[in-house]
Amino acid sequence: MRLSAGAGVPGVEAFPGAVGLSALRVYDWPAADGLRGGSPHLHTASAEGYAVLGGTGAVQTLSAAGYAEHPLAAGALLWFTPGTVHRLVNTSGDLRLLVVMQNAGLPEAGDAVLTFPADVLADPGAYAAAARAGTEEEARRRRDLALAGYAHWCERVAAEGPGALADLHAAAARLVAPRAGGWRELWRQRPLAQAERTGEHLHALAAADPAHLAGARVLSADAVPGERFGMCGRLSVWDLDGAREA
Repeated sequence: MRLSAGAGVPGVEAFPGAVGLSALRVYDWPAADGLRGGSPHLHTASAEGYAVLGGTGAVQTLSAAGYAEHPLAAGALLWFTPGTVHRLVNTSGDLRLLVVMQNAGLPEAGDAVLTFPADVLADPGAYAAAARAGTEEEARRRRDLALAGYAHWCERVAAEGPGALADLHAAAARLVAPRAGGWRELWRQRPLAQAERTGEHLHALAAADPAHLAGARVLSADAVPGERFGMCGRLSVWDLDGAREA
């Protein structure tokens, strides 16, 4: 499940840390290389973390350290910074993760960029069409196209070193540039607002002022029925915009 991207209801606290949460069932669809899993991609502004709930698998990464494969099993915890290309592999067929996304709202607004071939990355219209996935068939097609580009970047990193990712990072930055200015408002409303509020609370506490504690509340959000086709697996969603006092 994932917290929705909305700013929430005025007067209702956002989820702690201004993070997004997803309960992810990683795809078990076989790819051309025989491995089962999701679509390789990177995030341009947000870090991402995985807490493994069940099953086994791995996450393949391309980063400043080059190529690596990190095993995933129940209890494992792993996270990575923006720019890290990651591909989830589902070896058990039932790999399930709790995904923690920094900057809730930014990933949903297009912070992620799939590793499509260079000609698709260079054409915003073609990219948008290829990234759209409302059905399983479209999600499979999207995954396979991302894997085709991913293979290219794996080969380049193996031959040239991690510096080869500079071309991918530049293409990703060009794709998101038209929207990045608008993301600043999401950032102000969510993570920055929470951090500033904490600062206000600490200032008050240093003066032995407990006024903010009088507003203590418990909040909840309902699950939206059904699942969505995420980049790496099937997602269910909580309606954060409908959050209310419990």
